[in-house]
Amino acid sequence: MKQIVQNLKNGETTLIEVPTPEVSSGELLIHTRASLISAGTERMLIDFGKANYFSKARQQPEKVKEVISKIKTDGLATTYEAVQSKLSQPIPLGYCNVGEIAAVGSEVHGFSVGDRIVSNGNHSEVVTVPKNLCAKIPDNVSDEQATFVVLGAIALQGIRLAKPTLGEKIVVIGLGVIGLLAVQILRANGCSVLAIDINDDRLKLAEQFGAITVNPNSIDNVLKSANNFSKQRGVDAVIITASTSSDEIMSQSAKMCRKRGRIILVGVTGLNLSRDDFYKKELSFQVSCSYGPGRYDSDYEESGNDYPLAFVRWTEQRNFEAVLDLMAAGKIDTSLLVSHRSPFEEAPNIYKLISSGEQGLGMILQYSAKSTLRLAKTVVLSQVSIPNTLKLMPISIGFIGAGNYASRILMPAFKAMGVRLHTVVTLAGLSGSLNGTKLGFEFSSTDTENVLNNQDIDTIVIATRHNTHSDLVCRSLKAGKHVFVEKPLSIDKEGLNAIQKEYLDQKNRKNDEYQKQLMVGFNRRFSVHIVKMKQLLSTLNEPKSLIMTMNAGFIPNDHWVHDSKIGGGRIIGEACHYIDLMRHIVGEKIININAQSMGQEVSGKFNDDNVVITLGFMDGSFGTINYLSNGSKAFPKENIQVFCAGRVLSLENFRVLKGYGWPKFKSFKTWRQDKGQKECVKSFLSAINANRPAILFNELFEVASVSLEVAKILRQKK
Repeated sequence: MKQIVQNLKNGETTLIEVPTPEVSSGELLIHTRASLISAGTERMLIDFGKANYFSKARQQPEKVKEVISKIKTDGLATTYEAVQSKLSQPIPLGYCNVGEIAAVGSEVHGFSVGDRIVSNGNHSEVVTVPKNLCAKIPDNVSDEQATFVVLGAIALQGIRLAKPTLGEKIVVIGLGVIGLLAVQILRANGCSVLAIDINDDRLKLAEQFGAITVNPNSIDNVLKSANNFSKQRGVDAVIITASTSSDEIMSQSAKMCRKRGRIILVGVTGLNLSRDDFYKKELSFQVSCSYGPGRYDSDYEESGNDYPLAFVRWTEQRNFEAVLDLMAAGKIDTSLLVSHRSPFEEAPNIYKLISSGEQGLGMILQYSAKSTLRLAKTVVLSQVSIPNTLKLMPISIGFIGAGNYASRILMPAFKAMGVRLHTVVTLAGLSGSLNGTKLGFEFSSTDTENVLNNQDIDTIVIATRHNTHSDLVCRSLKAGKHVFVEKPLSIDKEGLNAIQKEYLDQKNRKNDEYQKQLMVGFNRRFSVHIVKMKQLLSTLNEPKSLIMTMNAGFIPNDHWVHDSKIGGGRIIGEACHYIDLMRHIVGEKIININAQSMGQEVSGKFNDDNVVITLGFMDGSFGTINYLSNGSKAFPKENIQVFCAGRVLSLENFRVLKGYGWPKFKSFKTWRQDKGQKECVKSFLSAINANRPAILFNELFEVASVSLEVAKILRQKK
């Protein structure tokens, strides 16, 4: 299938080939019939992409602060690579999609194959959309009309926040598609509307929808017009749907309102507010959040948990339905809002028009490709000539997952080792195709089972969400593949036991002379700094005391990593790195575990953000892991100290290793941060060739078990 993406580096818009996405349990698979380009919203993305680095930085000052802080702690080279990687990652475009359901997830009810659906899906021939972001289209509403529903919901949510009543006088500033839809909805609600814009053509449209209009460029005093409109009482509310960096619109809005008037910001404006304007009139000001309640709530959007109707009458989905009802009743006319119609294949030309300054409104993309031509789950990215002997590239990789860490760190590390990058698998297909093309994969796919069963692939790399790891490891081992899995190995004991059984079963097969390798991405033990530390400590035959501090940073409580069923919590998901590292440095079995958290359980999610873990080892060594989220970003993220035999080793952020009390060692410094990712991959591949593990399975199993036990202790104490 084809999909539209935009490069954030240069603003270029392209049409790419992507495998058909997999539908998850809470989603609908939709074959697109039409989608809408909102010229105003998508022009902002294009303009941002085309801006130079200075302009990009000026638009996102908070990001600049983060970059500067990262340079101080991680170094210039590491930071530069991270920024470049972020900017080079194209993004999908579009959020107004109409199509026909082709498949229904197992946990979705109320929808059937063949239903016409409106959703916030991208500009793509096939999309998967969570059930709460979809709504059925009435028979008397056309596909073209329905493409305006999402924008209509944005307008409707702004109006709901304004709480208009019959007969009130409302001002709408900015007559793009959302503004013109807002005019119609307000008129349907029995309100008088004053519409303001600098475009005369759009003002004429607003007049056709029943509004009184004002062009600030033609009228000397907009405030006077608003005063006349309100019969010298001041308007009841102002809904701003314009996009500008100027503060003037906010100032004018405040001045034209009556006492206790309401101002709702749906668009984007400068927000340097005059206290005097708001104070004297006791004005209310509120920013509207997109389509309505549920937006940016992962429980609602991703998990499919609806809000109770009695307590939240209007959600995203119910706003979609309300707009559709208005269309079906003839209260919203979209025919005058269409400025362009184009075949989907010519979409890049439409974006060029937008980029050139074309003042369009709704731009309809029409999809005509046959459904059967959209359903390929695997697409070719590049043709690679493989030597007959396979001596140059003996290891063939299937990558499952292509998120930020996988695409920025893992994939380049494997590529640098000269392996065959065969297939990258993702659920949606897009990130796989984009990163696969950039890094030289031969295929992009959404079919995991096919990759596991592909005889040309001998090694699987798993870089998906944590809850999928144990199942994918077991399936990969069962398929006879070498396995590299990102931490954690498993988020629960059941999954860990299943891996142990499968690993030992395949290891004990008498007819299998070649041992299949299992590796967890515990990269820190392979850092040049840790290698040096181990060399120095090997000369001392005494127990060690270790202190490891991870200034982990705050992650919102609604992030998936906190979810016990998906991420498993931060201890299982990230602190396991330090449990492994401590186990590796000491080189002895862990025999004692304790932990204490100062976090609280929040909404059924485990808040393991601020934790102290103490581990005791068989040789008498002990260590403390401080895993903290309440520190400053200006402080280095990771610090390690080892005390032994009157000597100390101190490692700061995997850049500088210092020795105290060592006769022949004072310091070891690398010009860039080295957390051992490349050496970790190299060791895994070497293990395959040497037929012996890079990390003993007993250690992998022990670290995973200890991580689970730590999490259990913390949760029992709450």
